[in-house]
Amino acid sequence: MSSNADKFLEAAAHFPDDALPDNRVYEHPLVQRYATKEMSFIWSPAMKFTTWRKLWTALATAEQELGIEISDEQLEQMRAKLFDVDFELAAEKEAEFRHDVMGHVHAFGEVAPKAMPVIHLGATSCYVGDNTDLVQIRDALKLIKRKLVQVLDTLKTFAEKHRDLATLGYTHYQPAQLTTVGKRACLWMQDLVLDLERVDREIEELPMRGVKGTTGTQASFLELFDGDHDKVKQLNKRVCELMNFKKAIAVSGQTYTRKIDFSILSVLSGVAQSAYKMCGDIRLLANLKEVEEPFAKKQIGSSAMAYKRNPMRSERVCSLARYVMGLPNAAANTHANQWFERTLDDSAIRRIILPEGFLACDVILTLLANISDGMVVWPNVVRAHVMAELPFMSTEVILMECVKAGGDRQELHEAIRVHSMDAGAVVKGEGKPNDLLERIAKDPIFKAVHAKLDTLVEPSLFVGRAPEQVDEFIDEEINPILEANQGLLAQESVDAVNV
Repeated sequence: MSSNADKFLEAAAHFPDDALPDNRVYEHPLVQRYATKEMSFIWSPAMKFTTWRKLWTALATAEQELGIEISDEQLEQMRAKLFDVDFELAAEKEAEFRHDVMGHVHAFGEVAPKAMPVIHLGATSCYVGDNTDLVQIRDALKLIKRKLVQVLDTLKTFAEKHRDLATLGYTHYQPAQLTTVGKRACLWMQDLVLDLERVDREIEELPMRGVKGTTGTQASFLELFDGDHDKVKQLNKRVCELMNFKKAIAVSGQTYTRKIDFSILSVLSGVAQSAYKMCGDIRLLANLKEVEEPFAKKQIGSSAMAYKRNPMRSERVCSLARYVMGLPNAAANTHANQWFERTLDDSAIRRIILPEGFLACDVILTLLANISDGMVVWPNVVRAHVMAELPFMSTEVILMECVKAGGDRQELHEAIRVHSMDAGAVVKGEGKPNDLLERIAKDPIFKAVHAKLDTLVEPSLFVGRAPEQVDEFIDEEINPILEANQGLLAQESVDAVNV
């Protein structure tokens, strides 16, 4: 007789052919679970292939302006069908021609039949492929910029609220001189400001590939314009204008240099690094119970340990950031391995790393805004940790006050050393609170400060210029950014954080 274990092994051995027919294809978790609608749209087939049509229409428009025989009716048909893409027909044509661009050329020609003779006139596949990539990169960078500005805005509020809340500073993750909670948030913001500057620079300087031809020589367009070099140059400039680019890359092979992809992914990696550092700090502070990220009323921290409040959002940021930080290496290798005017081994990997880098970075910034907007600080826990270490830090002040009252510096120093060692032994050896101040209060050698001992160990006396640094950083660095980007702050994201 079969045991239940045998029956289980038999039941689980084979996946039935008719089971779960709608759930048998891999779904990318970055898209299905995390990505926002806004960034997903930028990298969607709808965006990609309508941009191809815009590029074909911009090219035909510029060619007509420069004297090529293209009718207004042909251009009208192209404009009217920019967003009428029959993806099934395009797939059929691609299968027939074994060429994705020609599949879409014919699909466009089906709905704009009079324009069919002039669609893609003089162009190569990279005219639509590369230029569309650059349009998507530009739009995606603008969304990243908006999210960065919004994160800075929420962190500004957090920093202002806690500008003077004294907290332990840490070096080597060991207690160090005090800082404030608000000042620490400014460290996070400083990193993000540097990222924003790089994003701004990429948006400003990103070139279009332009109208370059099969190997970048513009030979087909020179033929089209009967050897008129000036008209070829005007065509390149005009297409850039119609597609809202300030310039085209000066020279190219068949593709724009893949070094641009490396630069873009390096910027995204920078954002990911900043986010990882910030959320790493939050995770450590959560362990100390000084800070908690937002936690929904019915959220479950652990399926086994019902009491837990895990920093799940921060952990997700770090997980996604780790992926984004690795992408520039793939782009670097792709660029380095492009032979001469172009090799096609760039294609498959770019279809993955460019969209996924932006999709992940966008999720990271959405999470940062959510975390910083709802982050909870527990001041009493913060102060308890400060007061556990502050007696050691305050000994120099105590020593100076006693010397000013006529005490012997060397005798006082030795007494503090002995008391500190004994207090440290109590903390580490017995697990008891730091009793250094009590020891000093009972020692006659420190009589000069006994009456004011409490005031000498007030945490606010040990934070240096941290509160003022918060004010200055916000006034001089953050506020000008926010004022210059009021329009971005007014835009609401269409997605919320799921967990």
